[in-house]
Amino acid sequence: MQTSESDTVAAGGRFSATQDAQFAAEVREWLAENLNGEFRDLRGLGGPGREHEAFDERLAWDRHLAAAGWTCLGWPTEYGGREATVRQQVIFHEEYAKANAPARVSHVGEELLGPTVLAFGTQAQKDRFLPGIRTVSELWCQGYSEPGAGSDLAAITTAAHLDGDEWSINGQKIWTSLAHVADWCFVIARTERGSTRHKGLSYLLVPMKQPGIDVRPIIQLTGTSEFNEVFFDNARTAADLVIGAPGDGWRIAMGTLTFERGISTLGQQIRFARELADVEALARRTGAADDPLIADRIDRAWVGLRVLRAHAIRTMEGAGVDDGGQASVAKLLWANWHRGLGELAMAVLGPSGLVADADDLNEWQRLYLFTRADTIYGGSNEVQRNIIAERVLGLPREARP
Repeated sequence: MQTSESDTVAAGGRFSATQDAQFAAEVREWLAENLNGEFRDLRGLGGPGREHEAFDERLAWDRHLAAAGWTCLGWPTEYGGREATVRQQVIFHEEYAKANAPARVSHVGEELLGPTVLAFGTQAQKDRFLPGIRTVSELWCQGYSEPGAGSDLAAITTAAHLDGDEWSINGQKIWTSLAHVADWCFVIARTERGSTRHKGLSYLLVPMKQPGIDVRPIIQLTGTSEFNEVFFDNARTAADLVIGAPGDGWRIAMGTLTFERGISTLGQQIRFARELADVEALARRTGAADDPLIADRIDRAWVGLRVLRAHAIRTMEGAGVDDGGQASVAKLLWANWHRGLGELAMAVLGPSGLVADADDLNEWQRLYLFTRADTIYGGSNEVQRNIIAERVLGLPREARP
């Protein structure tokens, strides 16, 4: 996927093409040199549905990246970043994906919580938490969804109240990725008794290794369990570990979601392109590529990737400012595209794709099964469409119980 000059301008504003080329070469050379030795076999491992793969080794890789200064690139230098431009961050994610480097285990901290603390946290919170994120010495998970409040975050019931100089937290979160390995969780809790919907929520930072927290794995269709239920039974965290003011949690939570759908999606699209190329190669081997319907679906998938990229580049012009709809459009685009790729892979396999060993799914069966969740997690398609309809287009609110 080549980047045009206009794409580059849109992604980074004013820039030096020579400097960007030098930066890209530096990233490529470092990855080529370091994805060897103890890290040689990590190429292509990890990611959604495959977080169980070589976790300890990938953690060591992340810390190796950190020691070389390749984490938190856009952060200010005072917090260990490089103050990299948006364009340079795009370059890094794309080169990382092209090198087939392993999926990061620290992405929740680096891509979600870190930018949130930088944007909304106190100086004390920045000093306490940013170093551990940058060095990958502390891992994070996200406490948003609940059994009765999946994509409807405003419906949460997990509650917290101040008990002396600590918050006491009770409730349940679900679909919490990597909670079983996380050191900390950022938790949206209702801290104002009697409040409803968006009001009365707070954004708390909660240590995971304590008696009041019980993490239970959820077994997925693929047989793995990167998602978890998390139960809070008088779990504790310090009174000052709230991002923003108590009761301002909705605004902070929405800020985190904007960061979640940011620059790193460009790297995601490179991985998608590799998966599509693999499906196309499979179609040629099996003869499915001779079927005009299959060939048309492959062509449409390629066009869809170009749409994903065009949208990502366009939204970067806003320098991270989201009108409430861009992130939702991005989620709809990539989730539907990736789910469709899983369906295409099964069509290419034909009847043989229906035969599976429960303990040894092939990569295409795993892709198909896991991508069924793409349109649900991170905000379901239905909720994203409601956001676009109500907050962007100004249409009447959908009837709610």
